[in-house]
Amino acid sequence: MSIEQMTKAREAAQNTSAYKNLLKFFDENSFSEIDGFAKSGKNYAEVVAGFGMVEGMPVYAFAQNRDVCGGAMSKAHAAKVKKIYDLALKTGAPVVGFYDSIGGKLREGNELLAGYGDVLKASGQLSGVVPQISVILGNCLGTGALTAANADFIIMNKKATLSLSTMGTEGTAEDNAKKGISALTAENNAEAIAKARELITYLPSNNLSSSAAAFEAAPAAAPKCPAEMVADENTLFELYANYGSQAIVSLGRVDGRVVGFVGTKGESVGYHAGDKIAKFVRFCDAFSIPVITFVNSEEFTSIKTASKVTSAYAEATTAKISVVTGTAVGALYIAMAGSGANTDVTFALPQAIISPVTPEAAAFIMAPEKMNVVPAKQKEAAMKFAQAELSAFKAAENGFVEDVITEDELRGKIAAALEMLEGKRVPTLAKKHSTI
Repeated sequence: MSIEQMTKAREAAQNTSAYKNLLKFFDENSFSEIDGFAKSGKNYAEVVAGFGMVEGMPVYAFAQNRDVCGGAMSKAHAAKVKKIYDLALKTGAPVVGFYDSIGGKLREGNELLAGYGDVLKASGQLSGVVPQISVILGNCLGTGALTAANADFIIMNKKATLSLSTMGTEGTAEDNAKKGISALTAENNAEAIAKARELITYLPSNNLSSSAAAFEAAPAAAPKCPAEMVADENTLFELYANYGSQAIVSLGRVDGRVVGFVGTKGESVGYHAGDKIAKFVRFCDAFSIPVITFVNSEEFTSIKTASKVTSAYAEATTAKISVVTGTAVGALYIAMAGSGANTDVTFALPQAIISPVTPEAAAFIMAPEKMNVVPAKQKEAAMKFAQAELSAFKAAENGFVEDVITEDELRGKIAAALEMLEGKRVPTLAKKHSTI
């Protein structure tokens, strides 16, 4: 092929949707392509891959090219993607994959399966070492969906499809959001790419580095929840909003530092909410992102939920600060704010109630005479008892919370605790991993 022909071929490649998506993702004039001339049969490989900067952070990325054989997976396609993972492992930089493919080149047979296997293995080995994000812009079906799901976070265009079924069964963006598979849903490709750029700014390059600090900012002028009282204004970035509604998880900043926020709401924490909390805490711990937890619930709905959440907190060695904002009862208190969570600092607001059982049950057991009222008044009587005998101040007297603070003090106290815990180091037992 002559130089002129090669130049025309490169110009054609740079006009494809995949190449343009990578240009939108990376900072202006920072994208460098790798293996741009790699062939898959008579055509160029069905994926564009390379590296560049996102808000000044080095990032690797690949984008399946639907304009070349429908972006189908092939041996050459897999080799380019695997090279991205190999380079990320060597240099400690995040990997972002943009998915839009009709499937795989079935004529390649076992070579296709081997290619999928190489990519899955490389992605799995990088898990917990560098952040990985999958952005689903079109179809991502069958075995290809496994690779996408290996990432820490999935972002989907609302019109995209992600499913193990090659028919796309139950694979809409709405389906995946409700199942807790995708963390974010975008209106279109441009918004999906923008969300990926924004998410990257909260993450460290790898498990040995820290997230980039930002300039300090004031908290929200009119906060609607405890996290908004603590976080720098306009920095809360909620994830999995349509999954496990009894819990909220968000990335955010406090005095410029990146932290993970966990909050419970409602009387109970169900399976989906517990799964959401556990997954988020494990991610934050893998990359040493401090976790701030706001507890206001009475119970887990199942033993499995309780064990998953307890294990995630107990194993996490990152900085952990818990705040009891309302009622924290029994196993839920232990798992998320007490000794089971192995928290570094636990605060409580003045109205908080901390009890081994529900306030009503505690009143019946510990002060039955106070519950000798008509049934309609029993809940009120139980709360009066709890406020007197199960209050935050009683917990502080017994050393179960470090301090009782007001909402006005919340941000300052947490910021001070984060600063003190910045150099936290915890030795761990020699083992491969937990089995919970």
